[in-house]
Amino acid sequence: MTISLVPITHKGQACVAIRFDYLFELKEYIKKFPGISWSRTHQCFYLLQSKKHLAAFKKYLSDGGYGVVTLNGRKLTATRKKVAQLPALTSKKQEVLTAYINFLHGKRFSKSTVAVYTTFVEEFLRFTKKKEVNLLNANDVRLYVEWAVQTLNYAVSTHRQLVSAIKHFAYFYPECAIDESAIHRPRRDMKLPVVLSKEEVFTLLQVTKNLKHRAILALLYSAGLRVGELLRVRLAHFDFHRKQLRIQGAKGRKDRYATIADSILPLLRNYYQTYKPNLYFVESPKGGMYSAASVRSFLKQSCILAKIDKRVTPHTLRHSYATHLLESGTDLRYIQELLGHSKPETTMLYTHVTKRNLQGVTSPLDIIIQEHGLTDKENPFPRLS
Repeated sequence: MTISLVPITHKGQACVAIRFDYLFELKEYIKKFPGISWSRTHQCFYLLQSKKHLAAFKKYLSDGGYGVVTLNGRKLTATRKKVAQLPALTSKKQEVLTAYINFLHGKRFSKSTVAVYTTFVEEFLRFTKKKEVNLLNANDVRLYVEWAVQTLNYAVSTHRQLVSAIKHFAYFYPECAIDESAIHRPRRDMKLPVVLSKEEVFTLLQVTKNLKHRAILALLYSAGLRVGELLRVRLAHFDFHRKQLRIQGAKGRKDRYATIADSILPLLRNYYQTYKPNLYFVESPKGGMYSAASVRSFLKQSCILAKIDKRVTPHTLRHSYATHLLESGTDLRYIQELLGHSKPETTMLYTHVTKRNLQGVTSPLDIIIQEHGLTDKENPFPRLS
């Protein structure tokens, strides 16, 4: 069991996130540690960052027989050490950071966006050491971005978030000399989504024996939900007469309706009669919202049982849902509405991974062989060797 400690900023304070693969006994043990708290924003337990707290927490875990506390991977360990070596914020910079957080809340950004932007701006202010905020300029931003990309090994997506955070900070604090329009944002990677075949989805559900886990995975796939949307689904959101599920407050603060598959109705009925949830469709053992970490944990185990070697996350089921709809001939506009995409370009991504489109393309090599009469009925594709 690996328990990861990751520095985060929570409610304007330096904290340490505690992450681990879900294990009920371990979760109950960690909850009993004095000073531990749960963050809905980061979906994890956390402690205030201090050597005293961390030393006591490590000893507490060791006494419980839970082994060594590490960070996820050597590269991340080095990264977090570099961040920890940056000087603490001055009182003036802490005031500015707190005001920046209020500014983000005033723009009605989501909690996760506020947390991410705050982390980057705090890191930037710490990187500039004791230099006054009013004197910060484009060169300070350039040096920080170069340091973050090279030393912390940030991915392109993280780099883009970092730039967005600094741009909002420059707009919020015009007293500094940072020109937000001059900050370069790298182009996003055009990565194709990982998609499961229909057979792999069916096998995945078959090997998931736990009733609650199977209901979660089946609803994620059959309705094309994001994991956060599923966790916020309430019992009152189900309309079984119209076979619709209301998705409330989704990404971009948009509501939409998803369809409820006929084949999932007996499973949902069985799940409800067995677990009897009170408010949310899926709840933690002690009530309240279920955690995304738990979903990822049992999905990983189900993939092992199903012998699926692909890198599968809860979002993979959403990608698979959209791709399978497109392959079955569903109009792209309907898929866009079902997924809740603001732009059709986002939905167009799935046209690059559909078998219907790719399998209809004939390789030029096959055409050459056919034109030269090198095929026969017994062996339509002779060995080129």
